[in-house]
Amino acid sequence: MSTLRSFVIAGAALLAALPASAQGAQQQRTLPDGEGKVIVQSVCASCHGINSIFGSAGYDEAGWRDVFGSMIALPDTQGGVLAAYLARNFPPVPARRATLAQGNWKVKFTEWIAPTLGQRVRDPLEARDGAIWWTGMFASLVGRRDPVTSVMREFKLPEGSRPHGIAEDTAGNIWFTGNGNGTVGRVDPRNGDVKVYKTKARDPHTPLIHPNGNLYFTAQGARMFGRLNPKTGELTEVPTPSANPYGLRIDSKGTMWIAFNGPALDRPGGQPVQGAMIASVDPVTMAFRVYPLPDPATQARRLAIDSHDIVWFVNSSQGRLGRLDPKTGVVKEWPTPSGPTSHPYAIEILDDVIWFNESSRRPDVLVRFDPKTEGFQSFPVPSGVGIIRNMSKTRDGKLIIHQSSSNRFGLVEIQPPKVL
Repeated sequence: MSTLRSFVIAGAALLAALPASAQGAQQQRTLPDGEGKVIVQSVCASCHGINSIFGSAGYDEAGWRDVFGSMIALPDTQGGVLAAYLARNFPPVPARRATLAQGNWKVKFTEWIAPTLGQRVRDPLEARDGAIWWTGMFASLVGRRDPVTSVMREFKLPEGSRPHGIAEDTAGNIWFTGNGNGTVGRVDPRNGDVKVYKTKARDPHTPLIHPNGNLYFTAQGARMFGRLNPKTGELTEVPTPSANPYGLRIDSKGTMWIAFNGPALDRPGGQPVQGAMIASVDPVTMAFRVYPLPDPATQARRLAIDSHDIVWFVNSSQGRLGRLDPKTGVVKEWPTPSGPTSHPYAIEILDDVIWFNESSRRPDVLVRFDPKTEGFQSFPVPSGVGIIRNMSKTRDGKLIIHQSSSNRFGLVEIQPPKVL
């Protein structure tokens, strides 16, 4: 049974801090003694390391119940012991709260919990029939929510696929990137049949269906960019000009754009690669054109393109929102409301207004930026345990978001100020 949560949040609202989802590659730490420790070690640590708890922003008992309840089903007694233990030892951390920019816009969040707990919902999108699709990375599945009946159906993928992103072709097929087993694949929604293509790249990341019918994708760790012809099965993969190709979008002319989530690094063998950049790609020749970014420490995780083919990007490592004019190469950036450590992650554009999130804040915060006024407004995400890793838009002007760590996806309705 899915759970529906609907909230109307004004920009001034601030929910209690929620725990972070990521953990670093540090040495495993030791849990405090107390009733509940054994449950964490046996239940929580079976899926992820306990360092994620130490790196969290903390929560109260109700909050912790909400967090682990989206990951695993526990008996009430065991859940109560676990929630009390976590709240006592890992309470809310005020420093992780967002700095909220005020304004007179409102948004309505509607969220659903995906059926398979702990799957780490990612990259939801609206299909042509109005259904919302998502990937369940940790469970190697893709899911669909019916727009009429609200029924959710999950389609199992080959073991170890760990799908990252999805895209829909003109026939209604759903394509996915198998980040865990080096594949790209297609799901037929009518019968659940799956067809898989093996890539040279070890970690296909973000896919895109081009108007020419081909599937294009980034491969972050492999530093590759790929093209698959679905009709022939021909697969072409080329090295990228910088490290960690990540977000991928297309402009009105059919040119593709890549954000690079990494500073300058060396390829194996000592061949240098360029540093912080955005790059365009010709869909036919697969040739890159590089647009250097001013700050070499920039990590441009994702990007979006407005109606004038201006490229907007999040500078995740510096806590800034950026704009690139491809005609001039000029880059301008704005500090995000929560500052340098806010880690903006996902980005989308509605009516040439920019929407992004501050993924290191608890709760995760959705931010509106109006390029005309250069003004910001912030909206805390109700289930903001984190994080929105990608967002897309619907045909009727809503945002589709998700919270990977709390197993949720949802819609954001934009409510403009009332004209008096």
